Amino acid sequence: MAKAPVLTPRADDFPRWYQDLITKAELADNGPVRGTMVIRPYGYGLWERMQAEMDARIKETGTQNAYFPLLIPESYLAREADHVEGFAPELAVVTHGGGKELEEPAVVRPTSEMIVNEYFSKWVQSHRDLPLLINQWANVVRWELRPRLFLRTSEFLWQEGHTAHATYEEARAFAARVHRRVYEDFMLNVLAMDVVPGRKTVRERFAGAVNTLTLEGMMGDGKALQMATSHELGQNFAKAFNTRYLSKEGRQELVWQTSWGSTTRMIGALVMMHGDDDGLRVPPRLAQIQAVVLAIKGDEAVLAKVRELGDRLKAAGVRVHVDDRTDTPFGRRAVDWELKGVPVRIEIGPRDLGNGTAMLARRIPGGKEPVALDALAGLLPGILEEDQATLLRQSRERRESRTTEVSTFEEAVEAATAGGWARIPWAALGEEGESRLADHAVTVRCLVAEDGSVPDADDAPGNVAVVARAY
Repeated sequence: MAKAPVLTPRADDFPRWYQDLITKAELADNGPVRGTMVIRPYGYGLWERMQAEMDARIKETGTQNAYFPLLIPESYLAREADHVEGFAPELAVVTHGGGKELEEPAVVRPTSEMIVNEYFSKWVQSHRDLPLLINQWANVVRWELRPRLFLRTSEFLWQEGHTAHATYEEARAFAARVHRRVYEDFMLNVLAMDVVPGRKTVRERFAGAVNTLTLEGMMGDGKALQMATSHELGQNFAKAFNTRYLSKEGRQELVWQTSWGSTTRMIGALVMMHGDDDGLRVPPRLAQIQAVVLAIKGDEAVLAKVRELGDRLKAAGVRVHVDDRTDTPFGRRAVDWELKGVPVRIEIGPRDLGNGTAMLARRIPGGKEPVALDALAGLLPGILEEDQATLLRQSRERRESRTTEVSTFEEAVEAATAGGWARIPWAALGEEGESRLADHAVTVRCLVAEDGSVPDADDAPGNVAVVARAY
């Protein structure tokens, strides 16, 4: 009898494959309260690498990290009508503490615009205090009715940036800078994910924003996933919180603001964009373990060589893990590392040692070949870069091959419901057509210019709507 596959094949049941992989690659588990999750060490290691890469990029913009409270007075949310209306269905509210009913209920933060602006209004007095650039790494709670690990959970981890500027032009330029130099650069060059940068429609933009910039990725089943967003808030929150500064000319002026965020949803994207029927495929620049060196048997000479090779690879700058657990069958260990998507496995047994070679297994393109032990430290950095480029190329080829240029509403719906994306002139779709898309569980993911750049306005001539089903 043929062995049952470790994972449900993607082609048979993509959601089940996703859930299987999350579980068997030991990324996360369901939490005790519906919609929450426990992120396991291997999954959290991926988040730590994402944090480190993004944090460095965020700090290059001049932004500093801070921390704001988890609990927000309920009255704060009433100050910006569009914002509170947008988040009201998702709020978790604390009404009792210390055994008593609270004088004012506290909202568990769904996002921090409200509490950040309370303090911005205190900290900003003069034009010399601007720009004020703050980021925080935190958790947020949005009560999720249809949870799915990493993609939609009631509590998730993220970073959220909040800035205040003297002029509209400065704020707009900063939102665009974060969009491209922090998020897009990270996704292309670290996550190896092809993404489409664009502008959200009025219907889809962040509650309380005057413009939302997005990055949309195509998953393995053809659906879209919003990867990160950067918002121009205009002066909406400044008016609500009276955040003003004394200009060089001696006038009291309202500040202009931005906010921007990315979440642990990116781990779900990593699974769905790069995973295959054998498990994860982690981009080498992201991987906390780029190479695992496995001892096939508990031979003392083999174990010594495995450990020595691990030290040499570390000295060469490779993030390496030595697996010398020879009390666990080799086949099981190899399958586990394949499920976890470690880019390279180096397998050494007594016969390999006698030949002066190791078996090199590459997770991303697949395949195995013997390689001289002495050559590995010199070869591995180049191999890892090749595999990084392969993942980016594959994700771009998927999107391009499954995106259809259309001219009518009916063609857009057909393309999106068939498991792909459609590009349709915004002038041919418009807000009325966008509203009708909802009847087919299809949305406008973003607007792009004809040349693929981000449009300056919702109604700029030549705008193209990218239409898809989405997570």
